[in-house]
Amino acid sequence: MLIRVPRGWELPESAATPEAVVMGRRAALGAGAALASAVLAPGLFASGALAQAAAPAMRNTRYQPAREVTPERDATNYNNFYEFGSSKSVASAASKLKVSPWSIRFDGLVEEPREIGLEDLLKQVSLEERVLRFRCVEAWAMTVPWTGFPMAELVRLAAPRPEAKYVVFETAAQRDTMPGLRQSWYPWPYSDGFTVEEARNELAFIATGMYGKPLPPQSGAPIRAIMPWKFGFKAPKSIVRVTFQAEKPVGYWEKLQASEYGFWGNVNPEVAHPRWSQASERLLGSNERVPTRLFNGYGEFVASLYSGMEGQRIWY
Repeated sequence: MLIRVPRGWELPESAATPEAVVMGRRAALGAGAALASAVLAPGLFASGALAQAAAPAMRNTRYQPAREVTPERDATNYNNFYEFGSSKSVASAASKLKVSPWSIRFDGLVEEPREIGLEDLLKQVSLEERVLRFRCVEAWAMTVPWTGFPMAELVRLAAPRPEAKYVVFETAAQRDTMPGLRQSWYPWPYSDGFTVEEARNELAFIATGMYGKPLPPQSGAPIRAIMPWKFGFKAPKSIVRVTFQAEKPVGYWEKLQASEYGFWGNVNPEVAHPRWSQASERLLGSNERVPTRLFNGYGEFVASLYSGMEGQRIWY
């Protein structure tokens, strides 16, 4: 007789939201998204790129968060986006972000350096929805339904050469819309990177929407990276450039404070930040404190990436 032992992150079928409720909510969100997109970014919306970015997508249920989804209001109004200010309330300032037209540059160790428009890029990938846990090094967390596509597809489109070992994502630097860029002591533009192997991992994700809508500017519109097993500072927003290289990159926060923010940035509750514990995290929306999980609960998908690296500083 086959005995199946459920994994710790699995939810019982009875806990699933009824399909009718989900579809009804999606219909309402879709209508709201169309209106919001037309107001916030009429040029991009007219071109069809935002409509593509938030188009209804099949939900990928492989990565169960085992946690309730964070209320949209909380997730989209508590942001780290220093280009628009150092507070968590940057939505108003970020609303000035120009998202049309938008293109991404592929360069470095690639077969052919080129620039691709967002609309053309979205035609070459398969959009899906994933509900993923998101963990900040500041010890707060949220759970978000993201729309997007596997980062591996972006790597495929960029066509890196065999000698490329690392990939660096660079954020837009719009000096006329981003007041934070006036703070010259920060190492602008924002950039951070991963190994190509990490970028090709099935869990690595490129997000173009959230909650069934296009990404709002304060959350990294119109396209950002999501690495669910890493701290949020390893998730570049508003991506304009993707560079492949042979040398390990030094990211934005590592340049500012290498003793606190290293290249890897993986979540480990047993390794404290130099100024505070990582043993627990505060859930946005409820403010409940819960235990932090190794690799943010995604170890079965990513732990093998770091096999044999016990002597390296893979947490900070």
